[in-house]
Amino acid sequence: MSKLYFRYGAMNSGKSTALLQVAFNYEEREQRVLLAKPQVDTKGESKVVSRLGHEREVDFLIPHGANVRDLFRGVAAGDDPTALLEHVDVAPVACLLVDEAQFLESSQVEDLLRIAVLDGVPVIAYGIRTDFLTNAFPGSARLMDLAHSLEELKTICRCGRKAIFNTRKIGGEYVFAGDQVAIDGNQEVTYESLCANCYLEASGGRLG
Repeated sequence: MSKLYFRYGAMNSGKSTALLQVAFNYEEREQRVLLAKPQVDTKGESKVVSRLGHEREVDFLIPHGANVRDLFRGVAAGDDPTALLEHVDVAPVACLLVDEAQFLESSQVEDLLRIAVLDGVPVIAYGIRTDFLTNAFPGSARLMDLAHSLEELKTICRCGRKAIFNTRKIGGEYVFAGDQVAIDGNQEVTYESLCANCYLEASGGRLG
């Protein structure tokens, strides 16, 4: 039985780079992969973009309210008019890779499980667990519930400890209020991953 995998980590833990490496590994063995990401993630528009400068067009975007399994099956068959590519090879799909999976809706994560179990295609989702206020994203929370396999991708804080939290900066200053979703690079928004000690120091002891 194929499985649903969730590989998560704080910001700048190399999630997109790892996804692109997995895609390369499959294709090096002449196996077909599909890449997808939520449409709300406007960074790179319709591309997966890594901090190392590598990027790749996704095969389909996932709009709010969409059925991911229907989208996947259409693109996999090469007959989905919403596909971003003009031509999609109709060879069997060996793996579905999903970037920025924290932005998925809970029902869309359930679609990923159905793709893995009912359609027999492994799904590897990459994302962060919590927002800048340490609250779980709906997509990540559901992935924690349903994924067959959980793997943490690690990165370090500025102090050298393991970073587990994400902080938001606007104009270079930490902020601890605002909407859950604000895309990195839009309107001077940036993020920094911190350990628990440095996060509490920056937030004045606040969590959530």
